[in-house]
Amino acid sequence: MEVHRQLGPGFLEAVYQEALAREFTDRDIPFKREVMLSIIYKGKPLDKKYMADFICYGHLIVETKAQSSLTDHDLGQTVNYLKATKLNLGLLINFGNKSLETKRLIHSA
Repeated sequence: MEVHRQLGPGFLEAVYQEALAREFTDRDIPFKREVMLSIIYKGKPLDKKYMADFICYGHLIVETKAQSSLTDHDLGQTVNYLKATKLNLGLLINFGNKSLETKRLIHSA
């Protein structure tokens, strides 16, 4: 919320990601940024990889967007990241509106 409060809407997604990384650091939130995710098919990794914006605390995927509204595609993308990592909890954040838009996603295998 602090990132949106400070910057408001209108910036590119990369700007929000950088600001969010600083906010995580300032608040001592452990995170990895731009994490490559392998997709396993029949026990072997595919060449195609996904990249999650953040993984926080080792178990929470945080995906950022900067668009007019979240779409089913955005939700599906985050669910696919959860499937690929075998993690259960995701947070989709859209900085593109006047009001911050968030979706909490739970995936159970």
